[in-house]
Amino acid sequence: MTSAHYRIASIPGDGIGREVVPSAQTALEAVGRQFGFTWGWTEFDWSCERYTQTGSMTGDAGIEELAGFDAIFLGAVGYPGVPDHVSLWGLLIPIRRRFHQYVNLRPVRLLPGVRTPLADRGPADIDFVIVRENNEGEYSEIGGRLYEGTPAELAVQQSVFTRAGVDRVVRYAFELARTRPARHVTSATKSNGIIHTMPFWDERFAAVAADYPDVRTDQYHVDILAAHLVQHPDWFDVIVASNLFGDILSDLGPAIAGSIGLAPGANLNPERSFPSMFEPVHGSAPDIAGRGVANPVAQILTGAMMLEHLGQPAGAAALVSAVEQVLAAGEPRTGDLGGTATTNAMTDAVIAALA
Repeated sequence: MTSAHYRIASIPGDGIGREVVPSAQTALEAVGRQFGFTWGWTEFDWSCERYTQTGSMTGDAGIEELAGFDAIFLGAVGYPGVPDHVSLWGLLIPIRRRFHQYVNLRPVRLLPGVRTPLADRGPADIDFVIVRENNEGEYSEIGGRLYEGTPAELAVQQSVFTRAGVDRVVRYAFELARTRPARHVTSATKSNGIIHTMPFWDERFAAVAADYPDVRTDQYHVDILAAHLVQHPDWFDVIVASNLFGDILSDLGPAIAGSIGLAPGANLNPERSFPSMFEPVHGSAPDIAGRGVANPVAQILTGAMMLEHLGQPAGAAALVSAVEQVLAAGEPRTGDLGGTATTNAMTDAVIAALA
């Protein structure tokens, strides 16, 4: 048991983020009491609502205020009335880049008691991790539009792939694979159609792979890889992908694992020179926001990832185990899992299972 105090920047954000973040914090407080550490939460009301009031996702504040925290715990960003590119580029992407969170880590597991839409598949068949490059690639600010509003209008978007950027995320994937039984890394590419950046990605993948002869490798074009995830999810262990491909695959993954409401995620600075940010895969779900029915499990499991990163593996394992117990029992269940339970009821059940 390790005594520690963690200073966490909490950003509930928009929609259901304001409901699931407090629920997950309650569960994390319970873990802390059980394992002898404490939390200090500082909430930042950075959101689309703040944008509509001030013209900025952070109001008068700056993301530099986050630099001194041990981690950032985020709910969801985005809401009708504020274009998605405004909310994303006004908050999430600047945080990811300023704090060198170049690994977006998204585990995908079919949890006990959860039904997959795939026929004849069980938990042993769906257990892989997507390692998404998080700072460059297709998500670049380089480009622009010309002749707007005329028949000659055009838009240009420039992808950016650097050797340093590709190598570090691929190397992270290989190091992660070494900690897993299968020791297998799959690269997502599209070098048959994207003539410069994807052959470069393939070359760097091969170069880094040479340093890991104990890890099995393969690569697929992202379109057939998506098909294989549906037809053969058991083929995969660690998937490494560019920013765009990783983004898409890490929504497909939770879908085959039963619900995007169960999928945790993390934006990691592996060197720990800056705070990492932990956020679930799901969005702000404005269609159910404010009703108290959102599934808190993804945010709770995201909290478990934060515990692991902070050096509390026993607490992380206990929290994951509690979630698994609740899901395996079949009750309570939120709407995305076919039930009628509230966010609070699901959270209370997880906390009870901790005991």
